[in-house]
Amino acid sequence: MQLNRSRSEARRAYLLLALPPLVIYLGVTAYPAIFSVVLSLTNYDGGRIFGGDPLEFVGLRHYMRMFRDPYFWISLKNNLYIVAISVFGQIPLGFIIAYALYRKLVAARDFFQTVIYLPAVISTIVIGILWQAFFSPYGAFTAIVRYFDPNWINMIFLNPRYAIAAVLFVILWMYTGIYMIIFLANLQKISPEMIEAAKIDGAKESQIARHVIIPSLSGVFVTTSILAISGSLKSFDLIFAMTAGNPARRTSVLALYMYDSAFRGAADFPRANAISTVMIVVSLVLIAVVRLIARRFGGSEE
Repeated sequence: MQLNRSRSEARRAYLLLALPPLVIYLGVTAYPAIFSVVLSLTNYDGGRIFGGDPLEFVGLRHYMRMFRDPYFWISLKNNLYIVAISVFGQIPLGFIIAYALYRKLVAARDFFQTVIYLPAVISTIVIGILWQAFFSPYGAFTAIVRYFDPNWINMIFLNPRYAIAAVLFVILWMYTGIYMIIFLANLQKISPEMIEAAKIDGAKESQIARHVIIPSLSGVFVTTSILAISGSLKSFDLIFAMTAGNPARRTSVLALYMYDSAFRGAADFPRANAISTVMIVVSLVLIAVVRLIARRFGGSEE
């Protein structure tokens, strides 16, 4: 009797703790995601209240239109560029900086830690406007280059290759500090005795990093890769502030492409929802690839 009462109280306590966040998750995340997929399969244009046509199921029509649109592939390509610069740029660079600070290979540790992390706490829109002014034809970058080449003409925001390169540079600069902090926090968990034992055995700094530090942080690399992928596919505000997708929408990304479809010109809500669905699918595929690679090489999430 007492045992049954204890189990019943434990079950009620579990439901009391688990039910509120579950309801919030279903209402804020799961339901909108499912509803978005449903809308992408219809001809929704506001409904009869806004003078639209009755809601009808049209299947994959909007997905076919989206896949035939060259701007979709341009946006997807730019998103993959951002994923690449995040996974293969921000994460390794964040680890290297964190390792140098942790091992006290540089002086003024607190100063560098603060300066490198500072961009992550500044408004993304503010950063976008500042870098847009920096790279503009009348900005500081133009003045610096013309100091060496007076005849140089600034074509950064007129040439798609230069424009996306500038955006990628700012993304690398802005978010590296976040991964530095993550690695720095996890480096504190590594036993100093392991490092001291490796030094006593004659291991060099590079050998300590390769055979002691990196294997101990395998799960952190997996986790940060997943964070980088999911964050990269949501990129919107920085690009909107710096280039707004120009020139000729060649620096657009999927989130900006979705915004244009939904809120610029003739609103096309079903296609915007189709784009958001594709973003989720691409994110899940890339995350699955990361986890597969991590499992193959012995990494695990922590």
